[in-house]
Amino acid sequence: MTIDNRIQVVLIDDDPHLRQALSQTLDLAGLKILPLAEAKGLAAQLERDWPGVVVSDIRMPGMDGIELLTELHAQDPELPVLLITGHGDVPLAVQAMRAGAYDFLEKPFASDALLDSVRRALALRQLVLDNRSLRLALSDRNELSARLVGQSAAMLRLREQIGALAATKADVLILGETGAGKEVVARALHDLSNRRNGPFVAINAGALAESVVESELFGHEPGAFTGAQKRRIGKFEFANGGTLFLDEIESMSLDVQVKLLRMLQERVVERLGGNQLIPLDIRIIAATKEDLRQSADQGRFRADLYYRLNVAPLRIPPLRERGEDALMLFQYFADEASARHGLPPHELQPGQRALLLRHTWPGNVRELQNAAERFALGLELALDNSAPDAAAGITVEMVSGGLSEQVEHFEKSLIAAELARSHSSVRSLAEALGIPRKTLHDKLRKHGLNFADSAAHTTNEELD
Repeated sequence: MTIDNRIQVVLIDDDPHLRQALSQTLDLAGLKILPLAEAKGLAAQLERDWPGVVVSDIRMPGMDGIELLTELHAQDPELPVLLITGHGDVPLAVQAMRAGAYDFLEKPFASDALLDSVRRALALRQLVLDNRSLRLALSDRNELSARLVGQSAAMLRLREQIGALAATKADVLILGETGAGKEVVARALHDLSNRRNGPFVAINAGALAESVVESELFGHEPGAFTGAQKRRIGKFEFANGGTLFLDEIESMSLDVQVKLLRMLQERVVERLGGNQLIPLDIRIIAATKEDLRQSADQGRFRADLYYRLNVAPLRIPPLRERGEDALMLFQYFADEASARHGLPPHELQPGQRALLLRHTWPGNVRELQNAAERFALGLELALDNSAPDAAAGITVEMVSGGLSEQVEHFEKSLIAAELARSHSSVRSLAEALGIPRKTLHDKLRKHGLNFADSAAHTTNEELD
């Protein structure tokens, strides 16, 4: 049992008359209080970020105020603890102040003195908690940027969505192509949530045989089926108190989908062969590479389960939509691989950078990571679709001439490569190149290129 965060003051005194008088003083001042006759067990009931203060007498049977201070500060050194002392306890109270007590009041004291000290302590406590929240937010943001590398508009939006959803209890549906990083996103949601200290259980539904999927997910009792000799705890139950990541959810049979829907709605699980309903405190993060709405329309996925899962969808953009993120990610993975293998890092040459930007990355981040590993090992950078762009009539090899000519040719190659990618709008083309639309307009004119030549069939006038 934990003490409600609405409680502002925990008051501890073994003298019932004094406890009642002090409680009335604090209550009349509009403070929410919890009066207690003893200190034992209090620390276990207070969460680290509990927003209140503790007022305690020093001389009490069992655990005294000094012992309570030591125990509370072992859990949270910044929790304000005010001590009430008799005349003979002043030297002891001074010692306690040096040990971290916020204040001490010598009996008898005026009600105003108690209220003033409590209010100052509450203001300090709020300031401490505000600073903690800010530091945690900055830490989470830095951690998220390290996990999900990239500065494209799509990745900035994804990180913002993850930050907003992580602290909630909502189940999440992650949409993304193979290799886009769905499990990375799921782990980020878990690690940035209040469930971070609970288990994170990942399971690939597409890798489970139909004959064992129900046992793996829901568990079974002895004798539930042939070969079930002892009880098995399923993944749902094993993830209790934490997060279950269910990848390739589209591969589940309709029968299993029915049971999953029931679990999501009722938050209970029943082992195969059992009759007991086991309550669950669990967050489900599902992931799919398919359009579940289309699958539902075709009868391959339950529509009710789709709508139940689609409350908080997160779409991971494919790498081909992330522009220069590919270069940033490639260098990140290459440097990481070089350090792992004890090799000096390699720098990408202009021609290699162009090849990376032109590649469509059908395998997404997973493919890029493998390519970066080969690059770090000194192997040739060979990509499947890195041939010259026939539509634009431009190659990415370096041309002869001075630095300015080579830079001009390289810039033209990058823009031509993006023009060949069938961008649906000028905005998406500009975002892919990481430049403003006006700048794109000027560069297209400069290099004699036209947005209408791309698959979008749009004229340069749309850039204005």
